[in-house]
Amino acid sequence: MDVKNAFLNGYLKEKVYMKPPPGLTHPPNKVCRLRRVLYGLKQSPRAWYAKFSVIVSEFGFTSSPHDTALFIHKTTRGMVLLLLYVDDMIITRDDVTGVEELKQSLNQKFEMKDLSVLCYFLGFKVTSFDDGYLLSQVNYASDLVSKVEFNDDKSVSTPLEPNVKLTPMDGSPLSNPTHYWQLVGSLVYLTMTRPDTAHAVHIVSHFKAAPRATHYAAVIRIIRYVKGTLFHGLHFFANSSPMLRIYSDADWVGDPFDRRSTTDYCLFLGNSLISWQSKKQTIPSHSSTEAAYKALDDTRTSFIIVAS
Repeated sequence: MDVKNAFLNGYLKEKVYMKPPPGLTHPPNKVCRLRRVLYGLKQSPRAWYAKFSVIVSEFGFTSSPHDTALFIHKTTRGMVLLLLYVDDMIITRDDVTGVEELKQSLNQKFEMKDLSVLCYFLGFKVTSFDDGYLLSQVNYASDLVSKVEFNDDKSVSTPLEPNVKLTPMDGSPLSNPTHYWQLVGSLVYLTMTRPDTAHAVHIVSHFKAAPRATHYAAVIRIIRYVKGTLFHGLHFFANSSPMLRIYSDADWVGDPFDRRSTTDYCLFLGNSLISWQSKKQTIPSHSSTEAAYKALDDTRTSFIIVAS
Protein backbone atom coordinates (compact mmCIF):
# COMPACT_ATOMS: atom_id res chain seq x y z
CA MET A 1 0.00 0.00 0.00
CA ASP A 2 1.13 3.54 -0.76
CA VAL A 3 -0.16 6.79 0.76
CA LYS A 4 -0.31 9.69 -1.69
CA ASN A 5 1.15 12.96 -0.40
CA ALA A 6 1.57 11.39 3.02
CA PHE A 7 3.23 14.31 4.79
CA LEU A 8 0.34 16.65 3.94
CA ASN A 9 -1.87 14.67 6.33
CA GLY A 10 0.09 15.68 9.40
CA TYR A 11 -0.83 18.55 11.73
CA LEU A 12 1.70 20.94 13.23
CA LYS A 13 1.97 21.41 16.98
CA GLU A 14 4.60 24.14 16.69
CA LYS A 15 4.04 27.64 15.31
CA VAL A 16 5.57 27.71 11.84
CA TYR A 17 5.26 30.67 9.46
CA MET A 18 6.02 31.03 5.77
CA LYS A 19 5.91 33.65 3.10
CA PRO A 20 2.70 33.58 1.05
CA PRO A 21 3.17 31.49 -2.09
CA PRO A 22 3.51 33.31 -5.43
CA GLY A 23 0.17 34.19 -7.02
CA LEU A 24 -1.74 34.38 -3.71
CA THR A 25 -3.43 37.71 -3.00
CA HIS A 26 -2.65 38.82 0.56
CA PRO A 27 -2.37 42.00 2.64
CA PRO A 28 1.06 43.62 2.70
CA ASN A 29 3.50 42.69 5.46
CA LYS A 30 1.60 39.52 6.28
CA VAL A 31 2.79 35.90 6.48
CA CYS A 32 1.01 32.56 6.58
CA ARG A 33 0.84 30.35 9.64
CA LEU A 34 0.91 26.66 8.74
CA ARG A 35 -1.60 24.33 10.36
CA ARG A 36 -0.56 21.28 8.35
CA VAL A 37 2.94 20.22 7.43
CA LEU A 38 4.51 20.71 4.02
CA TYR A 39 7.24 18.71 2.34
CA GLY A 40 10.62 20.11 3.31
CA LEU A 41 9.81 20.84 6.95
CA LYS A 42 11.84 19.08 9.61
CA GLN A 43 8.61 18.36 11.49
CA SER A 44 6.99 16.56 8.53
CA PRO A 45 8.03 12.94 9.24
CA ARG A 46 7.19 13.16 12.96
CA ALA A 47 3.83 14.84 12.32
CA TRP A 48 2.88 12.26 9.69
CA TYR A 49 3.80 9.36 11.98
CA ALA A 50 1.81 10.89 14.84
CA LYS A 51 -1.24 11.23 12.60
CA PHE A 52 -0.92 7.70 11.20
CA SER A 53 -0.35 6.04 14.58
CA VAL A 54 -3.47 7.71 16.01
CA ILE A 55 -5.57 6.54 13.07
CA VAL A 56 -4.43 2.90 13.19
CA SER A 57 -4.81 2.83 16.98
CA GLU A 58 -8.49 3.62 16.40
CA PHE A 59 -8.63 0.43 14.33
CA GLY A 60 -7.27 -1.60 17.25
CA PHE A 61 -3.57 -1.65 16.30
CA THR A 62 -0.76 -1.22 18.81
CA SER A 63 2.84 -0.25 18.10
CA SER A 64 5.49 -2.89 18.69
CA PRO A 65 7.86 -2.10 21.60
CA HIS A 66 10.77 -3.34 19.46
CA ASP A 67 9.98 -1.30 16.32
CA THR A 68 7.58 1.64 16.56
CA ALA A 69 6.91 1.46 12.81
CA LEU A 70 5.43 -2.04 13.20
CA PHE A 71 1.74 -2.09 14.16
CA ILE A 72 0.02 -5.27 15.37
CA HIS A 73 -3.66 -6.18 15.64
CA LYS A 74 -4.77 -9.45 17.24
CA THR A 75 -8.28 -10.87 17.12
CA THR A 76 -9.90 -14.25 17.57
CA ARG A 77 -9.61 -14.70 13.79
CA GLY A 78 -5.83 -14.21 13.77
CA MET A 79 -3.26 -11.45 13.48
CA VAL A 80 -2.62 -8.52 11.10
CA LEU A 81 0.82 -6.88 10.87
CA LEU A 82 1.42 -3.46 9.30
CA LEU A 83 4.96 -2.19 8.69
CA LEU A 84 5.25 1.51 7.79
CA TYR A 85 8.18 3.22 6.05
CA VAL A 86 7.40 6.90 5.34
CA ASP A 87 4.49 6.57 2.86
CA ASP A 88 4.91 2.88 1.99
CA MET A 89 3.54 0.01 4.03
CA ILE A 90 3.54 -3.77 4.04
CA ILE A 91 0.46 -5.56 5.34
CA THR A 92 0.59 -9.27 6.12
CA ARG A 93 -1.69 -11.55 8.06
CA ASP A 94 -3.30 -14.85 8.87
CA ASP A 95 -6.61 -12.96 9.16
CA VAL A 96 -7.70 -12.31 5.55
CA THR A 97 -10.90 -10.54 6.55
CA GLY A 98 -8.96 -8.25 8.87
CA VAL A 99 -6.71 -7.10 6.02
CA GLU A 100 -9.65 -6.18 3.80
CA GLU A 101 -11.27 -4.29 6.66
CA LEU A 102 -8.01 -2.44 7.31
CA LYS A 103 -7.66 -1.44 3.64
CA GLN A 104 -11.19 -0.10 3.55
CA SER A 105 -10.66 1.86 6.77
CA LEU A 106 -7.38 3.37 5.55
CA ASN A 107 -8.96 4.37 2.24
CA GLN A 108 -11.55 6.35 4.17
CA LYS A 109 -8.85 8.29 6.04
CA PHE A 110 -6.14 8.73 3.38
CA GLU A 111 -5.79 8.71 -0.36
CA MET A 112 -4.28 5.27 -0.89
CA LYS A 113 -2.97 3.14 -3.73
CA ASP A 114 -2.97 -0.64 -3.50
CA LEU A 115 0.26 -1.94 -5.07
CA SER A 116 -1.00 -5.53 -4.94
CA VAL A 117 1.25 -8.46 -3.95
CA LEU A 118 4.61 -7.48 -2.44
CA CYS A 119 7.44 -7.73 -4.99
CA TYR A 120 9.86 -4.90 -4.15
CA PHE A 121 10.31 -2.86 -0.99
CA LEU A 122 13.21 -0.50 -0.20
CA GLY A 123 15.51 -2.29 -2.64
CA PHE A 124 14.47 -5.77 -1.48
CA LYS A 125 13.03 -8.25 -3.95
CA VAL A 126 10.47 -10.74 -2.61
CA THR A 127 9.99 -13.92 -4.63
CA SER A 128 7.27 -16.38 -3.71
CA PHE A 129 7.73 -20.15 -3.97
CA ASP A 130 5.59 -23.11 -2.97
CA ASP A 131 7.76 -23.70 0.09
CA GLY A 132 8.18 -20.08 1.20
CA TYR A 133 9.76 -16.78 0.17
CA LEU A 134 13.16 -15.64 -1.09
CA LEU A 135 14.28 -12.21 0.08
CA SER A 136 17.14 -10.76 -1.98
CA GLN A 137 18.67 -7.49 -3.17
CA VAL A 138 19.47 -8.47 -6.74
CA ASN A 139 18.91 -5.07 -8.33
CA TYR A 140 20.64 -3.24 -5.50
CA ALA A 141 23.65 -5.56 -5.71
CA SER A 142 23.80 -5.13 -9.49
CA ASP A 143 23.78 -1.33 -9.11
CA LEU A 144 26.56 -1.61 -6.53
CA VAL A 145 28.72 -3.69 -8.89
CA SER A 146 28.17 -1.13 -11.66
CA LYS A 147 29.72 1.57 -9.44
CA VAL A 148 33.09 -0.14 -9.86
CA GLU A 149 34.76 -0.16 -13.27
CA PHE A 150 36.20 -3.66 -13.53
CA ASN A 151 38.68 -4.40 -16.30
CA ASP A 152 37.51 -8.02 -16.52
CA ASP A 153 34.58 -10.28 -15.63
CA LYS A 154 36.48 -12.07 -12.89
CA SER A 155 34.66 -12.99 -9.67
CA VAL A 156 35.99 -14.59 -6.50
CA SER A 157 34.69 -17.41 -4.32
CA THR A 158 35.23 -15.74 -0.92
CA PRO A 159 34.64 -12.14 0.29
CA LEU A 160 38.12 -11.97 1.88
CA GLU A 161 41.44 -13.54 1.04
CA PRO A 162 42.15 -16.53 3.29
CA ASN A 163 43.98 -15.61 6.51
CA VAL A 164 44.05 -11.91 5.64
CA LYS A 165 44.93 -9.60 8.54
CA LEU A 166 44.23 -5.94 7.76
CA THR A 167 45.63 -3.17 9.97
CA PRO A 168 45.15 0.63 9.95
CA MET A 169 48.67 1.15 8.56
CA ASP A 170 48.45 -1.18 5.52
CA GLY A 171 49.25 0.46 2.18
CA SER A 172 49.32 4.12 1.22
CA PRO A 173 46.55 6.54 2.27
CA LEU A 174 43.77 7.23 -0.25
CA SER A 175 43.90 10.77 -1.60
CA ASN A 176 40.09 10.91 -1.80
CA PRO A 177 38.31 8.42 0.49
CA THR A 178 34.80 9.43 -0.64
CA HIS A 179 34.42 6.49 -3.02
CA TYR A 180 35.55 4.12 -0.27
CA TRP A 181 32.93 5.50 2.11
CA GLN A 182 30.21 5.16 -0.52
CA LEU A 183 31.08 1.56 -1.34
CA VAL A 184 31.34 0.48 2.30
CA GLY A 185 28.02 2.16 3.12
CA SER A 186 26.36 0.34 0.22
CA LEU A 187 27.86 -2.97 1.35
CA VAL A 188 26.54 -2.43 4.88
CA TYR A 189 23.01 -2.13 3.50
CA LEU A 190 23.55 -5.21 1.35
CA THR A 191 24.28 -7.30 4.46
CA MET A 192 20.55 -7.07 5.26
CA THR A 193 20.05 -10.11 3.03
CA ARG A 194 23.68 -11.24 2.61
CA PRO A 195 24.99 -12.62 5.91
CA ASP A 196 27.80 -14.27 3.92
CA THR A 197 29.36 -10.80 3.52
CA ALA A 198 28.71 -9.54 7.07
CA HIS A 199 32.11 -10.46 8.53
CA ALA A 200 34.09 -9.02 5.61
CA VAL A 201 32.07 -5.78 5.61
CA HIS A 202 32.51 -5.58 9.38
CA ILE A 203 36.28 -5.61 8.90
CA VAL A 204 36.53 -2.99 6.14
CA SER A 205 34.14 -0.72 8.09
CA HIS A 206 36.83 -0.30 10.75
CA PHE A 207 38.99 1.75 8.38
CA LYS A 208 36.50 4.40 7.22
CA ALA A 209 38.23 7.10 9.25
CA ALA A 210 41.50 6.76 7.32
CA PRO A 211 41.20 4.19 4.51
CA ARG A 212 44.27 3.03 2.61
CA ALA A 213 44.95 1.30 -0.67
CA THR A 214 44.98 -2.18 0.89
CA HIS A 215 41.61 -1.57 2.51
CA TYR A 216 40.19 -0.37 -0.81
CA ALA A 217 41.48 -3.53 -2.48
CA ALA A 218 39.64 -5.57 0.15
CA VAL A 219 36.41 -3.69 -0.62
CA ILE A 220 36.86 -4.37 -4.33
CA ARG A 221 37.30 -8.08 -3.58
CA ILE A 222 34.02 -8.12 -1.63
CA ILE A 223 32.27 -6.52 -4.60
CA ARG A 224 33.81 -9.08 -6.94
CA TYR A 225 32.36 -11.76 -4.68
CA VAL A 226 28.95 -10.04 -4.82
CA LYS A 227 29.26 -9.90 -8.60
CA GLY A 228 29.47 -13.69 -8.76
CA THR A 229 26.66 -14.24 -6.24
CA LEU A 230 24.07 -11.64 -7.28
CA PHE A 231 21.10 -13.93 -6.76
CA HIS A 232 21.98 -15.02 -3.23
CA GLY A 233 19.50 -14.11 -0.51
CA LEU A 234 17.48 -15.37 2.45
CA HIS A 235 15.01 -18.21 2.04
CA PHE A 236 12.17 -18.24 4.58
CA PHE A 237 10.41 -21.59 4.67
CA ALA A 238 6.63 -21.67 5.07
CA ASN A 239 6.46 -25.03 6.87
CA SER A 240 9.58 -24.68 8.98
CA SER A 241 9.54 -25.88 12.58
CA PRO A 242 9.29 -23.24 15.36
CA MET A 243 12.52 -24.45 16.99
CA LEU A 244 15.21 -21.83 17.63
CA ARG A 245 18.83 -22.78 16.98
CA ILE A 246 21.79 -20.50 17.48
CA TYR A 247 25.45 -20.87 16.48
CA SER A 248 28.37 -18.72 17.60
CA ASP A 249 32.11 -18.58 17.08
CA ALA A 250 35.04 -16.27 17.66
CA ASP A 251 38.43 -15.72 16.05
CA TRP A 252 41.10 -15.30 18.68
CA VAL A 253 43.15 -12.10 18.20
CA GLY A 254 41.46 -11.55 14.84
CA ASP A 255 42.66 -7.96 14.76
CA PRO A 256 46.49 -7.86 14.89
CA PHE A 257 46.45 -4.13 15.69
CA ASP A 258 44.39 -3.99 18.90
CA ARG A 259 44.55 -7.77 19.64
CA ARG A 260 40.77 -8.04 20.00
CA SER A 261 38.70 -11.00 18.82
CA THR A 262 35.49 -10.93 16.77
CA THR A 263 32.24 -12.61 17.75
CA ASP A 264 30.04 -14.05 15.00
CA TYR A 265 26.65 -15.63 15.56
CA CYS A 266 23.59 -16.68 13.56
CA LEU A 267 20.07 -17.51 14.77
CA PHE A 268 17.76 -19.89 12.93
CA LEU A 269 14.00 -20.32 13.35
CA GLY A 270 13.61 -23.83 12.01
CA ASN A 271 15.50 -23.76 8.70
CA SER A 272 15.20 -19.98 8.24
CA LEU A 273 18.01 -17.62 9.20
CA ILE A 274 16.42 -14.67 11.03
CA SER A 275 19.30 -12.91 12.80
CA TRP A 276 23.10 -12.69 12.61
CA GLN A 277 25.94 -10.46 13.72
CA SER A 278 29.67 -9.93 13.37
CA LYS A 279 31.06 -7.72 16.13
CA LYS A 280 34.46 -7.06 17.64
CA GLN A 281 34.75 -7.88 21.33
CA THR A 282 35.24 -4.96 23.71
CA ILE A 283 38.50 -6.12 25.33
CA PRO A 284 41.30 -8.50 24.27
CA SER A 285 41.11 -12.14 25.34
CA HIS A 286 44.03 -13.97 26.92
CA SER A 287 43.23 -17.27 25.21
CA SER A 288 41.04 -18.79 22.53
CA THR A 289 38.90 -20.32 25.30
CA GLU A 290 38.26 -16.91 26.82
CA ALA A 291 37.37 -15.52 23.37
CA ALA A 292 34.89 -18.37 22.88
CA TYR A 293 33.27 -17.75 26.28
CA LYS A 294 32.93 -14.05 25.48
CA ALA A 295 31.32 -15.00 22.17
CA LEU A 296 28.84 -17.18 24.04
CA ASP A 297 28.01 -14.30 26.40
CA ASP A 298 27.58 -11.83 23.52
CA THR A 299 25.38 -14.36 21.73
CA ARG A 300 23.32 -14.99 24.86
CA THR A 301 22.64 -11.25 25.26
CA SER A 302 21.67 -10.88 21.60
CA PHE A 303 19.52 -14.00 21.77
CA ILE A 304 17.56 -12.61 24.73
CA ILE A 305 16.93 -9.38 22.80
CA VAL A 306 15.77 -11.24 19.68
CA ALA A 307 13.64 -13.76 21.58
CA SER A 308 11.87 -11.07 23.57
